[in-house]
This record gives sequence, structure tokens and C-alpha cells, in this order.
Amino acid sequence: MTLSRRAFLGTACSAAASPLVTPMVFAATPGENRLVVIVLRGGLDGLGAVQPYGDRDFTALRPGLATRPGDGLSDLDGFFGLADPFRGLLPLWQAGELGFVHAISTPYRDKRSHFDGQDLLENGGGATDGSLTRTRDGWLNRAVGLIPGARAETAMAVGREHMLLLEGAAPALSWSPTNALALEDDDRQLLTALYSGDPLFSEALAEAAALADDKAETRRESGATLARYTAERLNADARIAAFSLGGWDTHRRQANAIRNPAKQLTEALTTLKQDLGRNWNRTAVIAITEFGRTARENGSGGTDHGTGGLMVVSGGAVQGGRVFGDWPGLSERDLYQNRDLMPTDDLRRWAAWPLAAMFGLDRATLERTVFPGVDLGREPGLIL
Repeated sequence: MTLSRRAFLGTACSAAASPLVTPMVFAATPGENRLVVIVLRGGLDGLGAVQPYGDRDFTALRPGLATRPGDGLSDLDGFFGLADPFRGLLPLWQAGELGFVHAISTPYRDKRSHFDGQDLLENGGGATDGSLTRTRDGWLNRAVGLIPGARAETAMAVGREHMLLLEGAAPALSWSPTNALALEDDDRQLLTALYSGDPLFSEALAEAAALADDKAETRRESGATLARYTAERLNADARIAAFSLGGWDTHRRQANAIRNPAKQLTEALTTLKQDLGRNWNRTAVIAITEFGRTARENGSGGTDHGTGGLMVVSGGAVQGGRVFGDWPGLSERDLYQNRDLMPTDDLRRWAAWPLAAMFGLDRATLERTVFPGVDLGREPGLIL
């Protein structure tokens, strides 16, 4: 048996790393609609990203972090403004392909732990007490298992981090842009010694190593990298995708600390639009986080773990150009426990409606199985 140069390249790269790990998920389903779920790990400061500059109490709570239109803030609707680190998203807003849902949360309260908060966010349970469902699986996995025509190979996870969002009965494959084609020094030395006497394989090994180095360079732009691969799969047979972006825990020097995660989110959304092409018109993206942050800035120029937060929604299928939600106000009597933005709506309700609009899941199924015990209420007009 002979081994071709192309086959060796694949063998050498896969020998260095197995791609079976989990934080981006793909599901191939019938139809042309597409949904992307992005988990923003660390607690996005919704008050910092989409600032309620029209609320008279906002500046007093954040004397060092609040900005105004014309001074690092882009006006959105006369009350809310988009902070400077997110200004790259303005073209999406202006095109009607970007919106926000303010003052929302899961039922998770008071302890404000990243780990517990993210588990509940991805599990989708806790209708009344903030606990996980008995099955301890992910709400997106449950949804995929209910979409008519979904096949055994329809789900795929990409990335290094664990995602409860996809765990459950619906099967999933995995792929990691971080580990794929990675050749560690020990691997290179072993393969170099093994094939030193064979010019064909030595040359192929050199190409594999160069390709691995190129991939390592690409990984530095994680938002764009994940979005690029997501778009590739969604342009093929995938229809549902999920991945995570970290770095949102801004306890200190938030004005600077938020810039990199904001850049990653901006690159993820703009890359999805660019690479999806015409398929962007049938795509909705929701970016969700485990909780918001304190209404008051702290003594380190940052904000601490809070409650009420923000959902980012984007896509050609989204009714954008709007800030959704019931604004509670920021006066002392309006704050949750005198410290946080008061949540006025359930995040899970807003995650459920795109599943209904784009994949035909009925209300009863969403309330009973995907988000057990959640009242979906009135359809919010999020999807065109």
C-alpha cells in the first residue's frame, strides 16, 4: 500500500491533535433559516455597551465610565447609545441588522457565580428557583432534537471550552480551530527523525508544519476565526451554530478591559455577515451572557457581578435598529438589591422565539421541553 503526499499531510496533522472538543456547535437541518448562538463568558456589562445616557441617574452611578453622544458614544435612539469599543457594529445597526434586548436575565440571582450562572444560561432551566433541569442538558441540544428532519450527524462542536449548551441526547461531532493541525515540538522532532531518509515524506512534513504555523497565527483573531468556520459550515449543510467568546469580566479598568472582547464580538458578527453572503438574509444571531454587572462603577474603574443584562441580536433575519425590553430605570428605588440593573424580562423567552420563528417549534414544546416552565408571553417581533 502506498501513502500519497496529500494523505500524509492529513495523517501528520491529525496525529498531532484530535479535534474532538466542544464550544462551538453546528446542526444540519432542513430549510434555509440559520441560527447562531454566541455565549459571552464573564458577564457582559450591558450598561457599558449600550449606555442609557437618557436616564438622568446613569452618570451619577458611573462618573468615570458614562459617556455622551459626541464624546465616545454613538446615539442609537435618543435614549441609548453604543459605546466606543463597539462602534464597528454601527453599520449593522444602520442596516437594520443589529438590535439589543436590555434589562433581561435568567432566574439566577444573588450568588453571582460565573460557573453557576453559565450553567443555568446554557441549561435553560430554573423557571422559578434557578436550578438546572433534571436532565442537566443544554437547551440548544433539546431544541435540535425536536427540529423535524434533523439527522444523526447534524450537530458539531468547535473550540476548546466545554459548552453545556449542546450536551444531551442529540448527537454531536466536534472540531477545534485551536487544536486542528497543531504540531508540538516533540511531534515535529519525532516525525522529522522518522522520515529523515525519505525526501517525499520530509517535504510533506515541512508543508504540514508550515500549515500548522499558519493556523496558529490565524487563531489570534478568535472571533473572526470562529465566525469564518461557522459561516463555512452554515453555507454547507449546517443550520444551527453556537460558540463562545470570553473576556467580559471587567472588574478593573473597564474602559480598556472591554476593548478586546468588544473587538472579538464585532469581528465575529461582521465576519458572519461577510462570509455568509446571501445566506445572511436568513440568519439570526443571538449573543447571551450569564449576568449583567453592577449599576455603580467600583473603586478600580470597573464593575462587579450583577443581575440585569443585555442580549445582542443580529442578522439579516432580525428586526434590528431597535433596543427592545422594558426599561426599569436607575434610581435607587429601581435597582435590584440597591446595586444592579433590575431585570424586567426572562432571557430564555427571547432565546425561544427565534426557534419558533425560524425552525417551526411550537409554543407548547418550547415552554414544556426546551425551556421548561417558561412563559413565552407575546411574540416580541425580534424576527422578520
